[in-house]
Amino acid sequence: MTKVTCNHQARVEIKDLLLRAYIGIKEEEINNQQDVIINVRLTYDATEAISRNEISAALNYRTITKQIIGHVDGNRFALLERLTHEVLNIVMEHTAVQWAQVKVDKPHALRYTESVSIRLEAHR
Repeated sequence: MTKVTCNHQARVEIKDLLLRAYIGIKEEEINNQQDVIINVRLTYDATEAISRNEISAALNYRTITKQIIGHVDGNRFALLERLTHEVLNIVMEHTAVQWAQVKVDKPHALRYTESVSIRLEAHR
């Protein structure tokens, strides 16, 4: 097998992370938890992880997911924009992440809609 030397840009997707939080400004939203659905897309250079085939060389997306759960689940946010921003900050705290996009959906936020979502992204 021929060894190819190049950078391997990995794209990681954390799909449909379903959590519950107090989200909104109306009294019923302040007093009752609601579902939020979080999707994260990120890129990082996986060259070393591929080469070494060891978890210590890879971006640990399980850790990122646990941090998001710990920050969001059961907590309070007035605005969907703020919640999305805070999740994006958690992802970008990992220095290996080169680009990230976070989308947070609030199901049934508006009458006659499946959901309302906010999407933010950042890059190094």
